[in-house]
Amino acid sequence: MGEGSCKQDTVKCVIDRAQFNAGEMHFKQTLESNSVIIDKSDKIEILQLNITRKCNLNCNHCHVRSGPDRTENMSDEVLEKCIELAHCSSVGTIDITGGSPEMHPGIEFLIKELSKTKKRLLVRSNLAILTEPGYERFYDIYKDNRVEIIGSFPHYSKEEFESQRGLRVFDKCIEALKMLNSIGYGQKGSGLILDLVYNPSGAFMPGDQSLLENEFKMRLKEQFDLNFNNLFCMTNMPVGRFLDSLTENGNYEDYIAELVNSFNPAAAQGVMCRNTLSVGPDGGIYNCDFNQMMELGTSVKGARNVSGLECGDLENVRIITANHCYGCTAGSGSG
Repeated sequence: MGEGSCKQDTVKCVIDRAQFNAGEMHFKQTLESNSVIIDKSDKIEILQLNITRKCNLNCNHCHVRSGPDRTENMSDEVLEKCIELAHCSSVGTIDITGGSPEMHPGIEFLIKELSKTKKRLLVRSNLAILTEPGYERFYDIYKDNRVEIIGSFPHYSKEEFESQRGLRVFDKCIEALKMLNSIGYGQKGSGLILDLVYNPSGAFMPGDQSLLENEFKMRLKEQFDLNFNNLFCMTNMPVGRFLDSLTENGNYEDYIAELVNSFNPAAAQGVMCRNTLSVGPDGGIYNCDFNQMMELGTSVKGARNVSGLECGDLENVRIITANHCYGCTAGSGSG
């Protein structure tokens, strides 16, 4: 078996990194051989806004390469356009992410304006930011605007957790979760949704989501008397810092082989790019957050920036795929 080749029924194969990242191998061929078509979106139901690359943490698995030194922020003009598109009839969910979205100077205005749409409004938080001076106000902002919080929480074990997020971050996140519980988040009947996201600490795929959710709920309840609604399992994508880590630790080829050999046609039918439009800090449009990081932009009627879009454009968006897409189609899928 030559370099850069891999068969679906092999346990292990050698893959050339440059070919893989360039999308020159066979994700599209894999789709075709399984009679799966991923070329254009359905109606855009999820508007994902990556409003900043700045973050208070430097997590070693971050596909965005966020950190305290990043300066990219979505401009007021792009924010206003995104608010306009959020009112489009096809959009049912607005998903705010980063970086740490709380660090964008306009996020409070954005949340208040988006809450007026009466649509599902999500914010992806690293949780630790909520314990930093000046950011405690977000507890009330989120509650008052009925924001669903998706908190990054890689493991219930402090050691496993901090291997990804850094020292002393676990305790901060536990503190934030306790405060969120105290104001109703994650509590039965409150209507205040608190979901957590788990991703593996190493070069392996996540286990069964329902089993992991039960384990997380039991452990966090027993150890800290904490409650949350749902756990989502995310496969680590071979992008950003996680890609760097794979290479540095010599795990790249084995991990890619695991993703390729775990391709699941059913998971491919439900990938996020089918109903999501992701907007970068500069207004560039993408099929997903991962394509953003790979700089694989899409276009709608020639427009490659959100400034050129109207409500009628939010369907049949061209979907750009490459070999990192194996991460969303492996096993049970990502999330």
